[in-house]
Amino acid sequence: MNLFTMQGQHEYGGKPFPLALEVPLATLGEACEWVGKHAAQLDAQAAAHGAVLLRGLPLAKPEDFDAVVCAFGFPVFSYDESLSNAYRINYTPRVFSANEAPPDVTIFLHHEMAQTPIYPGKLFFFCQATADEGGATPICRSDLLWERLREQWPGFAEACLAKGLKYSNVMPAEADESSGMGRSWQSTFSVDSREAAEARLAKLGYSWEWQANGDLRATTPVLPAVRALGDGRASFFNQLIAAFNGWKDTRNDPAKAIMFGDGTPLDPSAVAAASALADELTFDIPWQAGDLALIDNYAAMHGRRTFSGTRKILASLVAA
Repeated sequence: MNLFTMQGQHEYGGKPFPLALEVPLATLGEACEWVGKHAAQLDAQAAAHGAVLLRGLPLAKPEDFDAVVCAFGFPVFSYDESLSNAYRINYTPRVFSANEAPPDVTIFLHHEMAQTPIYPGKLFFFCQATADEGGATPICRSDLLWERLREQWPGFAEACLAKGLKYSNVMPAEADESSGMGRSWQSTFSVDSREAAEARLAKLGYSWEWQANGDLRATTPVLPAVRALGDGRASFFNQLIAAFNGWKDTRNDPAKAIMFGDGTPLDPSAVAAASALADELTFDIPWQAGDLALIDNYAAMHGRRTFSGTRKILASLVAA
């Protein structure tokens, strides 16, 4: 295991972001054995650095990725049981496509499923195939973003902390593969009828409105915008940037996607400032085939750049 650096790699407080490790192993069995021995260390490093990139593991297909993820010994957070609004394809019970949105769709920075009451603590990405052009995964340290927001936009930061956030989106009656948020309401809530959906929504504290065409507008209960990390740090833990900038398709208008917990609107200039600060703290992972990244979902946000060609990034989530 050797440290290596990438062009433009960030460093904060003497800690590289992401931490990049070269692990030149020849067989999948060796990779699984190595991961099993170092899982606790890598977990701690992801929490401290925000993300860890492993390069050199002999990974080529979804089943290889699944085997290595299993070797970590982390509890499974399955896509089927999640409330993710992204349309994805499962390859194994714990491995699925990161997002099936078209290549020209930007997926803005977010914490995975922070727009729901149920979210993973960590996530893995595996690069099976790189794009011809573009397709990087941007990542951003949210603890540092929160510090800068408090310094430069204290009123907005205090409102986020005190009021929390509510998210609202229209889910299609049938999966929409053309959208980054095209998962059907049946799949999202693991139901097959309106009555079952309403029972699940009520249990989760959502409010809802059925659309004439069978689509469903669902609005979350008040969710936190900031999360304490347990070591004196706090992170800007939400989907504010993604929802305000990117929740747009034939059903959804970003202007209606997010509000403060008390129902008041967000100041667009404050959101733009938060987005700009996040951009300053963002590093684009320059994928190579076989790369594996472990991201602490509480400490770092991620997204997706547009691309051309065939890009195949798979994901696996870890329960908190």
